[in-house]
Amino acid sequence: MNTTCQCGASHFLTPLPAPLAVYICHCLDCRRQSSSAFGISAKFPPFALPADAPLACYTRLAASGATVDCYFCHECGSRLVHVNSRRDAVSVKGGCIEGLSLAGAVHIWCKRAIVPIPEGAVRWEGEPGV
Repeated sequence: MNTTCQCGASHFLTPLPAPLAVYICHCLDCRRQSSSAFGISAKFPPFALPADAPLACYTRLAASGATVDCYFCHECGSRLVHVNSRRDAVSVKGGCIEGLSLAGAVHIWCKRAIVPIPEGAVRWEGEPGV
């Protein structure tokens, strides 16, 4: 899938034609990062980001104690990818993926939601599987 930042300087292809899963996250970190009511992440197997892309990295501590490397475009600041030290996957931010479908997306951290969760949606009150 084609992925690009707001200014177009940072772009890459995902390793698969569709994500393994799509999450709509209502946690405080995702809300703050997206400056919106929720964040959207598409899960892919680990892959290398292009060496020639103007990316910068912000590293933060997750509530789980894991470190999360948050890659963003150095030119426009668009957040693009998160890599969690305790997961064997990469989260690509949904807003930068062309043609991403939200059909079947899983809502997580619903106990922090500030917007209604669609009826019938798969939902977790916190972290999936915890």
